Amino acid sequence: MSSSNYYDVTDWPIGNPSEDVGEVINSIIADIKKRQGEADVNDGGKPGAVIYLPPEDYRLRTQVVIDVSFLRIQGSGHGFTSSSIRFNVPQDEWPGLHELWPGGSRILVDLPGGSAEAAGAAFYVERMGSPRISSVEFANFCIDGLHFTDDGSGLPAENSYVNGKTGIYVANANDSFRVTGMGFIYLENALTIYHADALSIHDNFIAECGSCIELRGWGQASKVTDNLIGAGFKGHSIYAENHGGLLITANNVFPRGASSVHLSGVTRSSVTNNRLHSFYPGMVVLADNSSENLVATNHFLRDHEPWTPFLGVDNGVDDPSGLLRISGNHNTVVGNHFSEVVDAESIRPAGATPVIIRLLEGSGNFVSNNHVVALDVRAASSDSCFSAQVDALLTTAASDGLAVTAVLVDPASARNTVLDSGTEAQVIADRTVNALRYTPGIGA
Repeated sequence: MSSSNYYDVTDWPIGNPSEDVGEVINSIIADIKKRQGEADVNDGGKPGAVIYLPPEDYRLRTQVVIDVSFLRIQGSGHGFTSSSIRFNVPQDEWPGLHELWPGGSRILVDLPGGSAEAAGAAFYVERMGSPRISSVEFANFCIDGLHFTDDGSGLPAENSYVNGKTGIYVANANDSFRVTGMGFIYLENALTIYHADALSIHDNFIAECGSCIELRGWGQASKVTDNLIGAGFKGHSIYAENHGGLLITANNVFPRGASSVHLSGVTRSSVTNNRLHSFYPGMVVLADNSSENLVATNHFLRDHEPWTPFLGVDNGVDDPSGLLRISGNHNTVVGNHFSEVVDAESIRPAGATPVIIRLLEGSGNFVSNNHVVALDVRAASSDSCFSAQVDALLTTAASDGLAVTAVLVDPASARNTVLDSGTEAQVIADRTVNALRYTPGIGA
């Protein structure tokens, strides 16, 4: 039985979805609001709807504005493939490539972008009043920003991560939103969501974007789980501010983002069981009095950029700043594995000792049973992104040890407990105001 609340954009009589799917979807939303005008009909009245995008390319020239609850926009394939690799292949080789663009159910964001934060958003979600807008879902389609633009840095335009475009922008308080099975690529900001409650960002492919996930304003009880994520060197892979009860788990975070996870004023939240890979220090940051958080059983890998087009690009953070930086109280850091596999000659500033865990401010933090592997390796590079990175990941040949500070406790941080996370030579802390137990050395 067909339903009047199921819409296929290719069957809708208003607009042409291939030329401007934004016009089509806005027309469908207007129809939903017209038909579902009563708030209480037989204990219901506004069931919402599904808008379906069959596998195809859909140019979006009009921003989609969503102001109804219980709306699901879905496709049949996230369609991700690396545009960065293709744009860094010589154009005379393009005719031999199997495909040139992402696929699946694909939205081509053909908006001009702009200085206003939400102006370049493909999907703009906003509704004031009570109750909060709820249960808006995005599933199984691709949002493609198409091209980056010249930012004056001297890098090729397609490597700038700048274009003023956003995939999904949620402007105000919302409840129980879901973003699942999506692909985001070549957007300056993939997801920007304010004031989220019970948000689920799960099983998405979000990469080659300036910033991937930004949870802003404040929020609670949300989760970022099982995603494949990789931001550009100017932005965040996962960022959250003023959130409580946030769960960041089982994500595979690729390198090149300025940070893997950056939390600002986040409390009573968890960063657990993630695989985190970075070419720079400052991988995970707990800033601005982020307190009572759990950082546990994550795998941190910091190594070198192996791909020729991005050699010499970094996030501006020096090695003594730390891979994990904490400014806050009563955080727990346990059971993490850290691999620092770098060329000693590349350490910034020259001659400095890299820091793994750094407690900058706060008190009562508990750091225990973390394992640090530090190796001095000769850095190699290649014109092939895939093979260069795989070769770097799989190389475990004998290397010289690298001197590191496993835990550094700054004077502004006190009354912390540091157990079995570095030898006496690797832990720098004031014993008169911190509780310390060093990892025994061989033969000690």
